[in-house]
Amino acid sequence: MEENVVLSARGISMTFPGVKALDHVDFTLRKGEIHALMGENGAGKSTLIKCLTGINDFEEGEIHIDGIEGPVKNHSTREAQEKGISTVYQEVNLCPNLSVAENLFIGREPLTKLKTIDRKEMVRRAEKLMKDLEIDVDVTSNLENYSLAIQQLVAIARAVDMKCKVLILDEPTSSLDDSEVEKLFGLMRRLKTEGTGIIFVTHFLEQVYAVCDRITVLRNGKLVGEYKIEDLPKVKLVAAMMGKDLEGLDQITVNSLDATKAPMEIRARGLGHTGTVKPFDLDIHQGEVVGVAGLLGSGRSELARVIYGADRKTSGSIKVQDKEADIKSPIDAMNRGMGMLPDDRKAEGIIGDLSIRENIILALQARRGMNRKLSREEQNEITDRYIDLLAIKCASRETPVKQLSGGNQQKVILARWLATDPDFLILDEPTRGIDIGTKTEIQKLISDLAKQGKSVLFISSEIEEMLRVSNRMVIMRDGEKVGELDKDLTQKHVMETIAGGEKE
Repeated sequence: MEENVVLSARGISMTFPGVKALDHVDFTLRKGEIHALMGENGAGKSTLIKCLTGINDFEEGEIHIDGIEGPVKNHSTREAQEKGISTVYQEVNLCPNLSVAENLFIGREPLTKLKTIDRKEMVRRAEKLMKDLEIDVDVTSNLENYSLAIQQLVAIARAVDMKCKVLILDEPTSSLDDSEVEKLFGLMRRLKTEGTGIIFVTHFLEQVYAVCDRITVLRNGKLVGEYKIEDLPKVKLVAAMMGKDLEGLDQITVNSLDATKAPMEIRARGLGHTGTVKPFDLDIHQGEVVGVAGLLGSGRSELARVIYGADRKTSGSIKVQDKEADIKSPIDAMNRGMGMLPDDRKAEGIIGDLSIRENIILALQARRGMNRKLSREEQNEITDRYIDLLAIKCASRETPVKQLSGGNQQKVILARWLATDPDFLILDEPTRGIDIGTKTEIQKLISDLAKQGKSVLFISSEIEEMLRVSNRMVIMRDGEKVGELDKDLTQKHVMETIAGGEKE
């Protein structure tokens, strides 16, 4: 192996049913380097990571790790960890019912002389680790008591404490706010100075250029190239990922709607849910896209859940198309022509063991009731239409949805709701964790739905993409609606409103 290289993969190939996931891919990680692994969903990033960490049994190629003679083939994540490779995934895989300390040391707990778990020592070491990483938590408290962002940081802390040579971070910033991202970046830079090689997978281009030294780009399971960060400007990176120049964003236009003339779709008055979102008023007209902005934990998702009946309102009223609506549950909302794409596709969206067809027809069948079952012919026709419309990459409509990439899973959930022909669609982080090309497709779709007279409530952590498609923006802070912008709809104005009127 080359000098200063901590991990080397050569000629890695792997096939899933009907799909060549990796085709003789090379990857090199150097000591003390932060290396971005980039590509659209389905490019092969996650498959390569799973080959490195023992989850996937690849067919061809070799992996070499510094300090280990000969090629390495891991057969489990534990085996990979023993050889110095630790991974933190986008979806936190920890035990929420255990304490922070127990999660940090699960499987490697300190023992007393009597070979029982030394809980005092475990707590002491956990507190020191959290203090060193500037994570303010009570390590004796259950992990489920903390936000997803804190859970993500705990998962990273666990990997760091295992003294890894290679740290793989797979979309670690998806659930973090700006200050937490900076904290993570500070940690990454410190590990870099200590010689740790870091593989960083993200869809945020700005983050790549903020913290990375090199970029490897994959496309359709093949290696496009490896580049020094200074040799690959953003436009060229996007072109390398997509195989073409970035097109489409310029074609997205906000529906030129006069809200005063358009009929009302949703009128909420004093709507709230004790403990999560304070009573709020909200009007959404037909053909209007309303963005919801705010920091992590501001109440964006909670506002949407109350409207949809996923969290039952404890105050206020809601009218749908000028008729009083008593929405007590999502099925009530569906029967009123609503659909909702949740922010956590793994927990609340896809049913992994079901096929693409079964996932897509789920909401439509639920609304029709079990006494009016869709025929297989109807199911196939609906599924094929949306596979084609949304360009879902799959071997067939019967492929289990868990086999698809994250972006294609997101498209399946979107197809589920489009199949119900909703009048009002709530999209909670529809583009989080997916590639640039798919983001553009979804943004175009939102714009097209509005032009068809559909109403959309659009929640995103990326203000720029909301500005691209929204007629108005609702601003949330600390569970409260604190502003609404339709004029001077700029990123600067939105940020100032989120910050409570503070200006730079």
